[in-house]
Amino acid sequence: MRSASRRSEIPVFEVMQITDEVARRRHAGHDVVSLCAGEPSARPAPGTLQPAGYTGPLGTTPLREAIAGHYRKWYGVEVDPARVAVTTGSSGAFQLVFLTAFDPGDRVALVSPGYPAYKNILSALGVEVVEIATGPDTRYQPTPELLEAAVRERGDLAGVIVASPANPTGTMLGRSELHALVNWCAGHGARFISDEIYHGISYAPDGPDRRGVSAVELNGDAIVINSFSKYWGMTGWRLGWALLPEDLIAPFEALASNFALSPPAPAQELAMRAFSDETYAERDRVVEGFAKARALILDAAPSLNWGTAAPSDGAFYYYSELGQQLERYADSSSYARALLEGANVAVVPGGDFDPVAGHRAVRLSYAAGEPAVAEALDRIIRFQRD
Repeated sequence: MRSASRRSEIPVFEVMQITDEVARRRHAGHDVVSLCAGEPSARPAPGTLQPAGYTGPLGTTPLREAIAGHYRKWYGVEVDPARVAVTTGSSGAFQLVFLTAFDPGDRVALVSPGYPAYKNILSALGVEVVEIATGPDTRYQPTPELLEAAVRERGDLAGVIVASPANPTGTMLGRSELHALVNWCAGHGARFISDEIYHGISYAPDGPDRRGVSAVELNGDAIVINSFSKYWGMTGWRLGWALLPEDLIAPFEALASNFALSPPAPAQELAMRAFSDETYAERDRVVEGFAKARALILDAAPSLNWGTAAPSDGAFYYYSELGQQLERYADSSSYARALLEGANVAVVPGGDFDPVAGHRAVRLSYAAGEPAVAEALDRIIRFQRD
């Protein structure tokens, strides 16, 4: 028999493996506190579902118009609903965008530490991934200088992927920093792809950019990807969207109509409720809860006695080197296994996010909320003292 395709020779997403292990341990009766998945604990009730048929490949017209209205409300920018493509989660958006924008052998840059699915989807599609190492000196974000260095070392880039707020670090790009990257891509003929799925979850003071700066504000040819999963807490409904430049709309639709036929109709119907004033207010209250959970971690940092940590400007992640814990454990995977077995606390080793230095770091998700984070921190501190 033929073996599996070379496209499938990518790393498994360790976060989901740990999530599965948490479920097994809970089923076996263990009281596990999970700071693993980036999944908000407060999610809307589904109500009663009605039979639903296919929609258009890019989603229903009312939802595409509502998403365009969201950009008007939050960012003060007019978006043609024809540029909005509703997808099966942001994961579906990334797959279709990468298929539409890049050919096998193209080079696409992204930062490390970063969300591993970017790299793994691109690799499965035959795209050459150019990983750019970042750290505290650039706040774990790319810069035009780093992109120039990547071109000198690897050759011209067909695209650049940026996330703000970023997973796993939670760092955000200011307007001028994002503009510099958008302009660099425009000047070098590279597609700029902006992952904005954590927009609305930030801890900046009130101001015009407190929810995040959208790349569509700066360049109409930028590709923007977002989702209902994070700010709106609809992870299991698998619904996201992409804002496309005009030249990619038709090819994207051709691929979408073959790969997925249409986004899930019940999820689209539910998502129409996302853009009411009441829902925005409700979700902002949830973000206030994230802020309290974040404050607990920052206050506990001296007691954790780990190493260098990312600033966590937004999203709901705390990414930190383990520092002195690495004198006791061989790497972050060993630490995470021991913590789960010894204290029933689940965290994510950094290797998923950074294949070079991630063995020294872990990611905590505080999406589970303040009580879960408080309990987990207490268990971690006691575990490290034993």
